[in-house]
Amino acid sequence: MPSWPLNQWYIAAYSEEIGDGLLGRTICGEPLVFYRTGEGEAVALADRCVHRRYPLSRSHLKDDRIICGYHGFTYDKTGSCVAAPGQKRIPRTARVPAWTVRERDSLVWVWIGDQELADEALIPRAPWLDSPDYTVVRGMEPLKARYGLLVDNLLDLSHETYLHGGYIGTPEVAETPITTEVDEEANVVYVSRHMDDAACPPFYSESTGIKGRITRWQDIEYHAPCLYLLHSRIAPAGVLPPAEGPDDQAFHVEVTYGITPSTEHETLDFWMVARDFALDDEQVSEFLATSNRTVVLQDVEALDVLEEVVEGEKENYQELSINIDTGGLAARRILAKLVAQGEARTAAATTAASRAVTAP
Repeated sequence: MPSWPLNQWYIAAYSEEIGDGLLGRTICGEPLVFYRTGEGEAVALADRCVHRRYPLSRSHLKDDRIICGYHGFTYDKTGSCVAAPGQKRIPRTARVPAWTVRERDSLVWVWIGDQELADEALIPRAPWLDSPDYTVVRGMEPLKARYGLLVDNLLDLSHETYLHGGYIGTPEVAETPITTEVDEEANVVYVSRHMDDAACPPFYSESTGIKGRITRWQDIEYHAPCLYLLHSRIAPAGVLPPAEGPDDQAFHVEVTYGITPSTEHETLDFWMVARDFALDDEQVSEFLATSNRTVVLQDVEALDVLEEVVEGEKENYQELSINIDTGGLAARRILAKLVAQGEARTAAATTAASRAVTAP
């Protein structure tokens, strides 16, 4: 069984990535092809022609149908084959699986698992990503590392001090204790680090204009298995949010990550930075995009190396964990629970299907 939870929503793409062409992307071990119909609907089909397995993402799109680039088998948005070369009769089994897709907050989500269980109410939200009150820069970097390593990385931001010094890391990040809360029912982990007198790293000094010491808050929400939210608050040192009313003396940055398994040893790292200041300043946008991509690539390099280490080590290696790891350890427990639940549902569905086939 895979190491990722089934019967879950995963971020597959940004809405802007899916247009009038074909986009191939492997999500949780499933090769998928995405496209948008003439009416604007996002579609996901299995990226394999039923005839000779040619990737449909390397084929042709015409009138909302995919024409296989190898032999011309043609599929509509439901995955049904509607044309085959040299014959009018289409085999009953000539169809490819269609996957449930929903768009929320400029993100394209796909349901991986039993399609009949797809519930769009379970999609976690990040409304600032398409709000006029924020300006967003974004990107995606592939990792040659399992997705659990990226979850660990993002839930323990003390590594900013050492891996991202000169960009977002300062000594106070590693020195400040964290608080951790877990909502087991909702499968959400909360990790907070509040620094009331910290150095201002270039990521914020250059974008906000603050040059002195700052109040810096990092409040994390990890919605297992895929969505990571970092609510970052930056203000001059000593300026705390008011008990009531708008927090108008602070700058707010919403950092969002989509942590999507591609294969057992590859991950899609979707990253987004939304800000509520300098909304029309292209220089600030360019600076934040370049800086955050640099930070992401530093993580990519470190995690790719770590994947090689983990893959090559002996079984039952014992890690040492300390207080900074409480959020990551909670996330591991939740993911293990979701994997077990997904396996149980899949096994139950397989058993039910087998009984239906063999019933007299």
